[in-house]
Amino acid sequence: MNIPAELKYTKDHEWIKIEGNTATIGVTHFAQSELGDIVYVDVDTLDETLEKDEVFGSVEAVKTVSDLLMPLSGEVTAFNEALEDEPEKVNSDPYGEGWMIKISISDPSQIEELLSADDYKELIGA
Repeated sequence: MNIPAELKYTKDHEWIKIEGNTATIGVTHFAQSELGDIVYVDVDTLDETLEKDEVFGSVEAVKTVSDLLMPLSGEVTAFNEALEDEPEKVNSDPYGEGWMIKISISDPSQIEELLSADDYKELIGA
């Protein structure tokens, strides 16, 4: 199971890459494997400011539809438009071309509440 050490994680199986005041967010390898083949990624919150734990979109797989939750409060500044035509990138490259959104972080203190790679491994029993 691929769990990059340089990323942060949530109990909702999202990964967060922090670069200054910007966070790139996607779903983890574990999440995409549990969901199965992803057929649609819906994000309609571009340019909106959302609080931590608010829904920023959803991901539809063959088996189910799951809400995507904000791991940090902030403004959604970018959506990976490549996922509109190729949602399977979330399955094939969840930490790279399968990223979902970028946000401008509004409360950096929330970063401390995110899980480390080791904490996330413990959560999923890896």
